[in-house]
Amino acid sequence: MLKLVRLHYSPSFQLQPLASLKTNQKSRSAAAIPSKQLSLAPSFCSCCGRRHFIEAATAAFLPSSPSKSNASTSHSDHYLDLLNRIHPPRPDWYEEFYASVMDTSMKPYEAKIADYKSQLFEKLKGKAKRVLEIGIGTGPNLEYYAGDNEVQVFGLDPNKKMEKYARAAATAVGLPSKNFHFIEAVAEAIPIDDSSVDAVVGTLVLCSVQDVNMALTEVKRVLKPGGLFLFIEHVAAEDGTSLRLWQTLVDPLQQAVADGCHLTRETGKYISSSGFSSLELSMASLYNAPFSLITPHVYGVACN
Repeated sequence: MLKLVRLHYSPSFQLQPLASLKTNQKSRSAAAIPSKQLSLAPSFCSCCGRRHFIEAATAAFLPSSPSKSNASTSHSDHYLDLLNRIHPPRPDWYEEFYASVMDTSMKPYEAKIADYKSQLFEKLKGKAKRVLEIGIGTGPNLEYYAGDNEVQVFGLDPNKKMEKYARAAATAVGLPSKNFHFIEAVAEAIPIDDSSVDAVVGTLVLCSVQDVNMALTEVKRVLKPGGLFLFIEHVAAEDGTSLRLWQTLVDPLQQAVADGCHLTRETGKYISSSGFSSLELSMASLYNAPFSLITPHVYGVACN
């Protein structure tokens, strides 16, 4: 049985370089974090030029000592391989269409779970200055950082078309543009240094990653010791219920039209067994778009 533990978080900040990648329609360009300048002369091929650019940009932010050069190259190759395999380049019209649909269709859901999110994000105020959001999407969580001009938010998403929506969301809630950085990547291979962020946030993300355990391993890797992982995820209903039967029947269609989202994934079990030092995990029945159903969710905070 999972033991609920009250978390105590004492911030200790020593900022480390962090990779930040931003994209445009045809290529990816590297946006340097303040105090970190980057100048690259990328070469492109007709089919995978943007991948070559990311390789150069990612390697530039990795440790540069001779003893670690092979490790840096290996890390970059690993990241690029997984990005290509898990989220291969797709037509711009499709990426844009999906981002647009997410921006409009999820508003009712966000309104329904706003109270739960507010409670979770309260745990970050005054404690986390560098926050990584996996699956930033169109930026529905950015409003919860409003009023904190010191927080740096790094939004990770494999769909490059999400960036303009996320940046618009940041502007709308008053988050300074210099405090938001978009990274085109997958959660299974995060191009960020070890122990470099104070918190990781994931809401409705682990339902659609290809490898949950790998994503959680990456979350733990980039978190500083004592860092927090905040999560809200819809999960499978109890076995034998009519809702679970419905989820099982609809799941293949859901994966096809919702970018790999699994309705029957038992995400709470993955988080519970991932090795966090302490964990608060709760369950609630919440509204779930786009089917307008009440489905089980897990939410909470894990401490690295």
